Amino acid sequence: MGLLSPILRNVEGGGLMWWCPGCDGPHCIQTGEGPGPRWGWNGDALRPTFTPSVLVQGVGLTPAGQAQADAWFEAGCPQPAPKFENQATVCHSFVTDGQMQMLSDCTHALAGQTVPIPPWQPDAD
Repeated sequence: MGLLSPILRNVEGGGLMWWCPGCDGPHCIQTGEGPGPRWGWNGDALRPTFTPSVLVQGVGLTPAGQAQADAWFEAGCPQPAPKFENQATVCHSFVTDGQMQMLSDCTHALAGQTVPIPPWQPDAD
């Protein structure tokens, strides 16, 4: 992974990665030629625009599940490991000129807001 700008990293195989403030984690897309889904990129590492929208789906812990996980770790991770309460997560955005327009289907607190892509988190490298 290489530094393209304070907000954008390049990833092997034509990937671009940035930090999502809604998810508090990285998002990655593939650009250029190659197999699999590919996004358009305006080539600007400081004010990137990607087309079409970026949809990231996954599973994350609920607040109760995070509390369960924290208590389990504090207890020394006794076995058997419990199943922590989780939920489906969605982050759906248009990235235009370095701004993330978070769409209403996002499951995080920034749904419906437009926010700048923040600087890459130093501990994420």
